[in-house]
Amino acid sequence: MAGGTKRLPRAVREQQMLDAAVEVFSRKGYHDTSMDAIAAEAKISKPMLYLYYGSKDELFRASIQRESARFLEAVAVAGNPALTPHEQLRAALEAFLSYVDEHRLSWQVLYRQALGQQAFSGEIAGSRDRVIELTAALLESSAKYADPGTDYNLVSVAVIGAGEAIADHIASGSVDVAQAVDLLDNLAWRGLSGKKKPDPETAS
Repeated sequence: MAGGTKRLPRAVREQQMLDAAVEVFSRKGYHDTSMDAIAAEAKISKPMLYLYYGSKDELFRASIQRESARFLEAVAVAGNPALTPHEQLRAALEAFLSYVDEHRLSWQVLYRQALGQQAFSGEIAGSRDRVIELTAALLESSAKYADPGTDYNLVSVAVIGAGEAIADHIASGSVDVAQAVDLLDNLAWRGLSGKKKPDPETAS
């Protein structure tokens, strides 16, 4: 073996390999990453890596699936029934952008590497669609002054798209999370403001 500790439990060994894969894929990109490089990063032999994951494609897909599950777990806070829909949306934005800030390699693999490879883009489409659907439901529940016929799904797509663009800057360390959350929160509600809220003092 190329270093490392023998006889680790299988589950632990798998996580070690996925950690190494995410590290190398995020740094080198999918096409320039080799199984040799991942094995070296994981401090195991290449035959052992192939024993667990039969190909680079299989290992990349497993990496995407793990990181996607972690991402969805992070934003699950939005489902807290004790919060108002607006508070839930803000909690989801904070969780999303904080996750990117704390797991920058994961973001690189999920959204930059996976989306850039047609064979794997579908792997994260499901989780992205779930986030868009959740956001649309929260917007619709909270938008008291939106124009009739507002397409909440389309507004949600715009908010999530803006969030992904901002997340790239967070991953590079050039944007503050709190500032980004405020910006996206304001963007969402400004777009749903609809007619001006009546003034209680002038309303009959």
